[in-house]
Amino acid sequence: MQKATSLCEAELGFLSTFDGEYFRAVATRGMPEKYIEEYLSESYLPGPNTTHARLVGGEQIVHVTDLSIDKADSPRRRAVVERLGVRTILGVPLYKDDTLVGAFHVYRQEVRPFSGKQIALLQNFAAQAVIAMENARLITETREALDQQTATAEVLQVINSSPGDLAPVFDAMLEKATRLCDAHSGFLWIYDSGRFRAAAARGLPPRYEEFIREPRVPGPETGIARVARGEPLVHFQDMTAAYETGDPLQRASVDLGGFRTILVVPLRKDNALLGGFTIQRQEVRPFSDKQIALLQNFAAQAVIAMENARLITETREALDQQTATAEVLEVINSSPGDLAPVFDAMLEKAMHLCDGAFGMMSTYDGEHFHTGAMRGVPATYAEQHTRNPPHPGPETGLGRIERGEDIVHILDLGDTDAYRTGDPRRRDVVDLGGARTYVAVALRKERKLLGTIAVYRQEVQPFTDKQIALLQNFAAQAVIAIENARLITETREALDQQTATAEVLQVINSSPGDLRPVFDVILEKAHSLCGANQGSLFLSDGEQFLPVAMRGVPEPLAERLRRGLRGSDALSSQPLLAGERFVHIADMAASGHPGAQASVELGGVRTLLSVPLRKGDALL
Repeated sequence: MQKATSLCEAELGFLSTFDGEYFRAVATRGMPEKYIEEYLSESYLPGPNTTHARLVGGEQIVHVTDLSIDKADSPRRRAVVERLGVRTILGVPLYKDDTLVGAFHVYRQEVRPFSGKQIALLQNFAAQAVIAMENARLITETREALDQQTATAEVLQVINSSPGDLAPVFDAMLEKATRLCDAHSGFLWIYDSGRFRAAAARGLPPRYEEFIREPRVPGPETGIARVARGEPLVHFQDMTAAYETGDPLQRASVDLGGFRTILVVPLRKDNALLGGFTIQRQEVRPFSDKQIALLQNFAAQAVIAMENARLITETREALDQQTATAEVLEVINSSPGDLAPVFDAMLEKAMHLCDGAFGMMSTYDGEHFHTGAMRGVPATYAEQHTRNPPHPGPETGLGRIERGEDIVHILDLGDTDAYRTGDPRRRDVVDLGGARTYVAVALRKERKLLGTIAVYRQEVQPFTDKQIALLQNFAAQAVIAIENARLITETREALDQQTATAEVLQVINSSPGDLRPVFDVILEKAHSLCGANQGSLFLSDGEQFLPVAMRGVPEPLAERLRRGLRGSDALSSQPLLAGERFVHIADMAASGHPGAQASVELGGVRTLLSVPLRKGDALL
């Protein structure tokens, strides 16, 4: 802001962001404190015909030479003229892609138009501001993802360290949920026989906490009653509207809790309501979609914890199952992003507790199943399976799961149509593996198939409901592990990309007008993030392409490239000149192009990716 006003010879200025409806000032220069407090401290709607309104309407530059005779009229406009003495104003928009995200305004206290260079300079500052805003957004999202991942790991650790004891698990979940969702308070309630009671609370006013500690029947319009009827969540953006129903719980939320915004997320096992999370704010401020999704994730973890506790309290067998679950969770905690030890640990526990002879876990990419882990598989079948993976036919276990079944339990694999009429690969599991009874459970996230976990017996003996339930529990944990691995990978990639972007921008800032270090660092980052070992950056002089930066290129090829490439010399030039977004050649040796052959022979190049540098329609 200081640079913009100084270089544009303006006395006053400010930068505002735009959310699609309201503007909000985020930086000012030269503005009196009283004016800022009165006009710029809160979000505001653009008045008719004002510079803000014209920018929202799509104008790329708003330049008013004499504001005192401009046709726009609003209290804010009059204050600019009368209280700040502004006469000439220049406004330019901030665009992210095609979306208006803010505006730059600079003012002069005399009638003196801004020059074309000053307008271009302010537009350049606007472009830099958009980059800064996007960087800040990416950093914030990365931090949020890391915070959520850390919270998930800590909750899993509590689950692991408190087998069968739900109190510390609920307390940890509430602490993380209220903090990450920026809620004033919250409680976790248990639902049983039409009544609910608070099982854990955090930050509640004492009188309200006392009110909900006793089992109560929720009124029909309460959030608890509505999720009990099947709603996936209930979000009261302003409880004063619900207050008018006269329901005791709704009134207590306002009178005893002082709550205005409330979010209720259920805990469900299959279709049965076990309980739920309720978090509150004491001001009207709706929860974001990300915060709702985060609370739903905690709810899913709470269901797992409650189910684990139920199994433990039922029998000694359940205790063994919980021990196995805890050990798998420990592997999840100790192997963030690494699924191999998690799958191996799950298979080992599943086979032991389900009395299986061998087991396999597979991942699913939307088209094909891929073996993620095998345990106890007979060597002859393992070798055949690895060399010649079976295709899931329609009546096989994998085929049925692919069509939407969550559990496939086959009493005798040797007595099925898939075995009798299938090709040899479908018979191998019986003939080479000795498998007879089989159970497989789908790994799904919001009905999307991620994979399967399967256990085999070498005798005809059905699995019990408890054993199948245990396998489903492992499947739920596997889904969390897969999701955690995905989040960690995305977070690392986002951090790597953000760091690379910041470093490139730093080189741009520290080398104004000098492109060589910029090109060098861009190539370095591209190689690192794309897993490449050599590459070049070319500029066109109108007749040929000349390298301005090279990295890792063997000298024979480098010498050839320094002589320049004409359109016909390089395999990628013609498509790029014709307007292609990129050229990706999987195997240069198979292309038959002379230029490609030279790259193979001189530089050992096999796979090539070429991306254009364009300004408008011009290929640079």
